[in-house]
Amino acid sequence: MVDNATWYSLKLSLQVAGIATLLVLLSGIWVAYALARKDFWGKELLDIVLTLPLVMPPTVTGYYLVIIFGRNGVVGKMIYHWTGWTIMFTWQAAVLASFVVAFPLLLKTARAAMEAVDLNLIQASYTLGHSEWETAIRVVFPLARKGILAGAVLTFARAMGEFGATLMLAGNIPGKTDTMPLAIYTLAAGGEWSQANFMVLFFTGISGLFLYLANRFSQRML
Repeated sequence: MVDNATWYSLKLSLQVAGIATLLVLLSGIWVAYALARKDFWGKELLDIVLTLPLVMPPTVTGYYLVIIFGRNGVVGKMIYHWTGWTIMFTWQAAVLASFVVAFPLLLKTARAAMEAVDLNLIQASYTLGHSEWETAIRVVFPLARKGILAGAVLTFARAMGEFGATLMLAGNIPGKTDTMPLAIYTLAAGGEWSQANFMVLFFTGISGLFLYLANRFSQRML
């Protein structure tokens, strides 16, 4: 029997992943566009910095987040001084951790899809009098939509499965910040295999579904 704590962790994971994915889409599409279609100093360095969370251990990413957004961090200290609030050990911290870790997945897939858009179509749009903004909205993004959607699916899956950075920044507080990966760890450590098995099977199924969807979107790009 699935208890209330398990359902809370499931609900929290969906909430965190949903918000993180939305934030990644709102910001990542434009960053991907800049990297795909603009030439500026430090372009590839920016790409490396934004992609680092994809290859670094999540605990290292979490450590950087604590240094930056913790109560005594570079940014967190100012926020606490102005508002008296800190993001540490809140569900919003889980969103931030998931956002940072999952961001590179959308960035890479969206950038590749936008770079693949035929330059002649973009030039034709300019010739017809459309601005760069209008061309991006009407030409580049629609033609790159399959890559963007594939990235969004992978982003959601990665955000739901985030563990290390979330543990560092949000902690593992029952009924507050214990997302499903953290709850699985706690249940397994406590020998509560029935609840852990349910969560593991759920994650296995949903991960397979997301990979299937991402593959379908990717195949349609070819």
